Amino acid sequence: MKISGAEAVIRCLLEEGVDLVYGYPGGAIMPVYDELYKFQDQLHHVLVRHEQGATHAAQGYARATGKVGVAIATSGPGATNLVTGIADAQIDSTPMVCITGQVGRHLLGSDAFQETDIIGISTPVTKWNFQITEASQIPEIMAKAFYIARSGRPGPVLIDITKNAQFDEFDYSYEKCTGIRSYVPVPKLKLDKVAEAAALINSAKKPFIVFGQGIILGQAEAEFKALVEKSGIPAAWTILGLSALPTDHPLNVGMLGMHGNYGPNLLTNECDVLIAFGMRFDDRVTGKLATYAKQAKVIHFEIDPAEIDKNVKTEVAVLGDVKESLAALLPLIHAKSHDLWHNEFKALQEVEYNTVIKEELNPTNGKGISMGETIEMINKHSKGDAIIVSDVGQHQMFACRYAKFNSSKSNITSGGLGTMGFALPAAIGAKMGKPEREVVAIIGDGGFQMTIQELGTIFQTQVPVKIVILNNEFLGMVRQWQELFFDNRYASTKMINPNFTAIAEGYHIKSKKVTQREDLDEAVAEMLASKDSYFLEVMVEKENNVFPMIPTGACVSEIRLS
Repeated sequence: MKISGAEAVIRCLLEEGVDLVYGYPGGAIMPVYDELYKFQDQLHHVLVRHEQGATHAAQGYARATGKVGVAIATSGPGATNLVTGIADAQIDSTPMVCITGQVGRHLLGSDAFQETDIIGISTPVTKWNFQITEASQIPEIMAKAFYIARSGRPGPVLIDITKNAQFDEFDYSYEKCTGIRSYVPVPKLKLDKVAEAAALINSAKKPFIVFGQGIILGQAEAEFKALVEKSGIPAAWTILGLSALPTDHPLNVGMLGMHGNYGPNLLTNECDVLIAFGMRFDDRVTGKLATYAKQAKVIHFEIDPAEIDKNVKTEVAVLGDVKESLAALLPLIHAKSHDLWHNEFKALQEVEYNTVIKEELNPTNGKGISMGETIEMINKHSKGDAIIVSDVGQHQMFACRYAKFNSSKSNITSGGLGTMGFALPAAIGAKMGKPEREVVAIIGDGGFQMTIQELGTIFQTQVPVKIVILNNEFLGMVRQWQELFFDNRYASTKMINPNFTAIAEGYHIKSKKVTQREDLDEAVAEMLASKDSYFLEVMVEKENNVFPMIPTGACVSEIRLS
């Protein structure tokens, strides 16, 4: 079948099962868009309002579904506008394929109109990238792109296609990629290492599990839950691991990290065996590495060899697919309860509840609405069944601390890169990927204005996303640090905001603003009952802080409750 390179791009996407792409057209990618027009009954294209929105929407789609998200942009500024989302996907292990147009092959390196070296620019933040200069390369490279993006530890791939390669014709055929000689996505599981890990776990007096997004990416939630229940070991999560185990599970002891729960952070430095699943010992989790869990023997279950001993020295490293590793581990684990050890977590949870949580969720201090009570109100009406997509800042930490989840792939946020502006477009992608589920975006007034234009995408597509703006008229997290560590010098953090509800209504999105606590319950109920998109602005306490908190560079046991 002799077809153009542009048509081949579309056919390759269809071969990979893609039915939804996000993008923004322009000169260098126009031949592909011309073919998209012809295939619009098979491949739905969503016109975003900024290319960064395309990557975040593709991320939201991928995180909610487990499939590869796809974003398309033109050359030059179109391509460079993708970079933030690509970097976010790389550090958070999100499978994504980005396709960019490029100037003709004969113009490469000539500083032609809208030419940038997107291969050079994106190399540090992609799992793989490639520039196609001949139409005949398209099927093989596209097949490799999807294989690399979704296999092993997932990540973003960028394919740059010159304009001549889009126009030229060739004899098309497609074969899915099932392996690349130089690329080993999943290390072979060593059963002796599994047995070694099991022996350590069985002999532990105070074992502690920390789990990350690897459980979700490996679709190992059922095996993980079975292990936790059989072993009786308390388990705590990173923010990307949240929802892999139901939040109300009796052995789920909460969140790790800078604003994590008191018990799991403090007791990290008291456990005798620390068992890590699918997490990378990020600095926000470990605090000061020199004092992190030095008393414990560390077992690390991980798919990426680069993460082993990178930050924390392990006693036993079990490389492989976590689902396979857990299946091999489970029969070797002794059934136990560890009740006395678990009671230590419960006691510290009680301290945290009385010192922090009680007042946050049920304020009695006469101050304004708190972020925590807003999240709790969403829990009340969603019953823990919603997908929560949070942006970055104080509201993110409150959402991760207090949102309730019954099922996996329900917490979508920007973890490692901490990208403000992530939530609104990511919520669009999540809702399109899981239309049967309620999707609620939790956003601060600062991050919202970084991608506010994607309200236009919601209006045009009529995707029924629920948007909650927690407005404290500050860049809240930066302001908190300025209060605690810079003697209340609020340098460039006070926000003079526009009329957000009027802007939402300008996009024909139903909106409401809540300023009084007594109106919050009804407003959240109305929002979640709506069959259409809904914009809810909640004016929250201006100088409310997120606690507990581990100051940067401090030991996890130096966690502050106020």
